[in-house]
Amino acid sequence: VQLQASGGGLVQSGEYLRLSCAASGLTFADYFVGWFRQAPGKEREFVALISWDGISTWFGDSVKGRFSISRDNDRSTLYLSMDNLKPEDTAIYYCAAKRLGTDRTTMRSYDYWGQGTLVTVSS
Repeated sequence: VQLQASGGGLVQSGEYLRLSCAASGLTFADYFVGWFRQAPGKEREFVALISWDGISTWFGDSVKGRFSISRDNDRSTLYLSMDNLKPEDTAIYYCAAKRLGTDRTTMRSYDYWGQGTLVTVSS
């Protein structure tokens, strides 16, 4: 199984960025998929999760109203659209997949992880 995150980069505060995560080696449509992030010196935190059918979504408190999550099951790809970015959003963003929709914010409940993509927001 591979989860390949991409789309990170350097942006200014208030700008928009979209991350992608291409999945292979698993039946993508069977999994809840989501994003975590880890800022320098901090623990990895939950960002967002989307259900296998794309109907239900969940977000961490710090990104609600600014980030959206979507998926394309035909292309086995997950997206994270980030609007009104802030310097505190600077982190490595990781995509992850899990079979069950419970324990959404718990890292150990996820079955597979990608390698991460760096997002840097300058003020």
